[in-house]
Amino acid sequence: MALRVVIGEDQVLLREGLARLLDGEGFEVVAQAGDATDLVRKARAHRPDVVIVDVQMPPDRTDDGIRAAVELRELGEGIGVLVLTQYLEESYALDLVGDSAEGVGYLLKDRVSEIPSFVDAVRRVAGGGSALDPEVVARMLGRRRAHSPLEQLTPREREVLELMAEGLSNQGIADAMVVTVAAVEKHVTSIFAKLDLPVEPSEHRRVRAVLLLLQQS
Repeated sequence: MALRVVIGEDQVLLREGLARLLDGEGFEVVAQAGDATDLVRKARAHRPDVVIVDVQMPPDRTDDGIRAAVELRELGEGIGVLVLTQYLEESYALDLVGDSAEGVGYLLKDRVSEIPSFVDAVRRVAGGGSALDPEVVARMLGRRRAHSPLEQLTPREREVLELMAEGLSNQGIADAMVVTVAAVEKHVTSIFAKLDLPVEPSEHRRVRAVLLLLQQS
């Protein structure tokens, strides 16, 4: 069954372009909205797998899109939210993540041109995973607080965690770092241990590690 998407974007050309791109990749775009209020209404009516939303939207054209995204996440209905933005603003990403990194994405609009990566991000967020822009993650890692559990990580483990935060699988991390999957799995196990994440399904620990990264950075 095709993953169902609602798009919130006030620029008609970009909105239609996203819709055609996603249709071509096998998604079902069930609704489109040009303002934040209409986006929330349509998302609640259609209950899609994922909502894609711009940060700045009418009616105020400030952070209406982020506020709509946070509202949808707070509904607790399992709707994934992927924010596309021109602005590298960490506070927006933190507001969006809140207390859970599951089913959330924050990407710069430039990433849309990297079609395979963008489509993969939409699928991950729809499936309850995370997809954070590499530039946002890099900035957060660059201002880690002293005495954070993250300080226990080796440089290699921090690199793995950064790629994990971007939503990459172990195979994707291995490809990016040019190492074996077994080596990545060893690093991931060490990260979980150093961050004191209890034994539970691996995907849950991955998103908890990402959440800790965001909260402690």
